Amino acid sequence: MHAVALLLFGYLAGSVPFGVLLTRWLRGVDVRQSGSGNIGATNVTRVAGKKLGAVVLLLDALKGALAVALALWLMPEAPRVHAGVGLAAFLGHVYPVWLKLQGGKGVATALGVLAVLVPLAAISGALVYAGLVAAWRVSSVGSLAGGMTAVAVASLTALAPEYAWLSALLFALILWTHRSNILRLLRHTERRF
Repeated sequence: MHAVALLLFGYLAGSVPFGVLLTRWLRGVDVRQSGSGNIGATNVTRVAGKKLGAVVLLLDALKGALAVALALWLMPEAPRVHAGVGLAAFLGHVYPVWLKLQGGKGVATALGVLAVLVPLAAISGALVYAGLVAAWRVSSVGSLAGGMTAVAVASLTALAPEYAWLSALLFALILWTHRSNILRLLRHTERRF
């Protein structure tokens, strides 16, 4: 029963669309109608500026981190539940019930999940992301390379195999949510910051 409640909480926490809410409340715009149309931090940065983009990035990561931290606290000996809650938070962000299942790409929420379960993987992935975005100004390149890095580090450092498998599954899902970006990268038409 606790596991089901935690999974539901993870999904609902992940589904809070901070990008939509904050751009509407603070800028009077719908981020889904501007830029790439995405609700995540990258598009919020394009539409509403770096400061609000950074706030959305932090909040999207926190919703994944807090859901998993609660699962760890309530069921400390259940790594499958921890991984399940992390996956639920990610899916909540990508398929939020409040937005007709049209959400973001999940990178920040995945980062928050891994920050709790496999901190070294999250840090490594974030550093690779930051370095590549600083060098090339293309968020999708940083996201994909950071995700690959996180999977590799998680496979070596995760305290439970479920956490390593979760990192691989999250990366596979991030590849799916970035499929249009990947096509644009191959065509050399991907947007820059």
